[in-house]
Amino acid sequence: MTNPSPIEDVRGWARRQADQYRDGEDRPLGGYLAVMGVYTAGIGAVTVAGRLLGRKAPVQVSPWDLAQITVATHRIARTISKDPVTSPIRAPFTRYQGVSAAAELKEDVRSHNGVQHSIGELLSCPMCLAQWVATALTAGLVLSPRVTRLVAATFTAVAGADFLQYLYAYLQKATE
Repeated sequence: MTNPSPIEDVRGWARRQADQYRDGEDRPLGGYLAVMGVYTAGIGAVTVAGRLLGRKAPVQVSPWDLAQITVATHRIARTISKDPVTSPIRAPFTRYQGVSAAAELKEDVRSHNGVQHSIGELLSCPMCLAQWVATALTAGLVLSPRVTRLVAATFTAVAGADFLQYLYAYLQKATE
């Protein structure tokens, strides 16, 4: 009988940890690792692009940029994860379940294994997407600040308009 290689030892240890974590539930840990790998690779690619272009991260982010990125992140994440118009992006990974709020859809993850499940969770969860969107907008401030500020301003305005629509509907109901 041969001794397992160090890689086989690590794989065995990882399987045991995953089994203990899952505790009988179906959790696609490998899919989550793949999605985290894509995120990490994206950050690496942006870092390399910044260096090749001679761009440096700002010493600090202005309060205005932070406020705009915060609101734009919220709006973009909700647009991607809940908007009916973006449902074709989510369709390979989710299943339509109905309407969850005004102009928003409720969708469930279609597959319960692997990468498809992990992507489905990511694309249907605005809080999960927010990390990705904020990272992209922040990277944009380094690589192309003018365009990024314009995009952030656009989605900040959309978020403001959404708020005003809800306020208008609320006030209209209150006066009836």
